[in-house]
Amino acid sequence: MNQTLKHKIFSFIKKPLIIAIILFVFTLVEIYWAMGSFSNKLSSACLDCSFFDDAYLMTLFSTVFLSIVFLPFSLIKNRYLKVVLQLLLLILVWFFWNYIIFVDRESAWSTYLFKEEVMYTLHFSFFPILILSIVTVFTLNYILRKI
Repeated sequence: MNQTLKHKIFSFIKKPLIIAIILFVFTLVEIYWAMGSFSNKLSSACLDCSFFDDAYLMTLFSTVFLSIVFLPFSLIKNRYLKVVLQLLLLILVWFFWNYIIFVDRESAWSTYLFKEEVMYTLHFSFFPILILSIVTVFTLNYILRKI
């Protein structure tokens, strides 16, 4: 294979791969940090599924989805708009997954109202999402600017 062709392929794949790796790592850390206290509880959807299985699949889905969505964001010239959009999307996706875990491993076994589910999820997720979303977005933008 020609050396220039290898270089072109690598340069084409490098940006999406870096985005995917960063999103995968930070999403997995966020799920464990925010919802790790439910790791010893049974899943109401799958009694044989471990917390790691759920977290891994959610991380995988998030990585694919967010990588696809974050690539067009890199074309936005206004840095502040891009950062705000990335933060909002990341916060929404992570909160959604945390809510799913809370409902699956805690509220499905009890009698929570929807508002209570959201409030408890917010209680468990606030600091992990706040800290890790900011770190993730700024890490992504810093690394992608250097490329």
